[in-house]
Amino acid sequence: MELLTEETVVDYLINKGVFTHDEEITVEVLTGGVSNTVLAISTQSKNLVLKQALPALKVAELWEADPRRAIVEADALKLFHSLNPEIVPELVFVDPIEFVVIMKRVPLISRVWKSDLLEGIYRPQVGRTLGTTLSRWHNYGVMNPSAHKNFMEDTLFDQLRIDPFYRFVANKNIDLRQSIQRLIAELESDKSTIVHGDFSPKNFMVTEDDHVYILDFEVMHVGNPVFDLAFIMAHLLCKFFHAPNANEAAEISNIAKTFLNAYLEHSQIAQTLVLHTALIALARVEGKSPVNYLSQSEQEKIQLLTKKVLLDQKEEDVMTLFDVSKR
Repeated sequence: MELLTEETVVDYLINKGVFTHDEEITVEVLTGGVSNTVLAISTQSKNLVLKQALPALKVAELWEADPRRAIVEADALKLFHSLNPEIVPELVFVDPIEFVVIMKRVPLISRVWKSDLLEGIYRPQVGRTLGTTLSRWHNYGVMNPSAHKNFMEDTLFDQLRIDPFYRFVANKNIDLRQSIQRLIAELESDKSTIVHGDFSPKNFMVTEDDHVYILDFEVMHVGNPVFDLAFIMAHLLCKFFHAPNANEAAEISNIAKTFLNAYLEHSQIAQTLVLHTALIALARVEGKSPVNYLSQSEQEKIQLLTKKVLLDQKEEDVMTLFDVSKR
């Protein structure tokens, strides 16, 4: 596997027939991800994004991951662009040998939703769109089992989610191991639908008029839909604790509630959602890939709340985690 760089990618693209020798090609390194080389490729008529899956993620802890996830992402882009072309970018090219995926770039005016949330820009309509879309995708997976065949990939989900989020935290917290193992068993025993696996604010691009684009499908798998719900709720919970004051925390709580209500209009939510959300939020502090914006005090508050929830094992409303009085 040859890792592409800003210097070598143009020759690669021409050799693969994506571009011709007479096209003027501009390359820009895009930052923000830890699992891929990401390059913006543009000509006078095309704006594309190239992703090449890395065999080891760029985090402090050793975290190896099979680059075959690029093939999973290509299959997911084809499927979900056909279902929601207004939300999912179009696949342009896939190289299953060098694990490269090229897709059309979303409009340059769009912003990463994570950045908006951290900057105090709150758009509840984005939460509603995400809840509605995720519910429809989960329902599609349940109703169309023939679509599962390209995503029956337990190894990647284990490498990228179960091990770094669930087992890693369990190994650090002996008193939580039993409850975490039950959550792992719940995920591993359910093969009911197609799960995105990285349903996170960093993977949503939004415009000023609240149009949403959903990216990063490389952890797509057939599994338990509760994981997608918990993954986004845990990210919102971290931002809830990071909010500078009670009013802004309430804004984030409202977005979380709006997202859940939109999902509930078409689907049901597992009673264990609160436990998975608490565990993943704890993993954003103690796991292999902690978020980089939480202060020491904010981390300690999240640890205190989530460990209590996991120890108590109460299957209550997940919105109890977003109680402003607990901040």
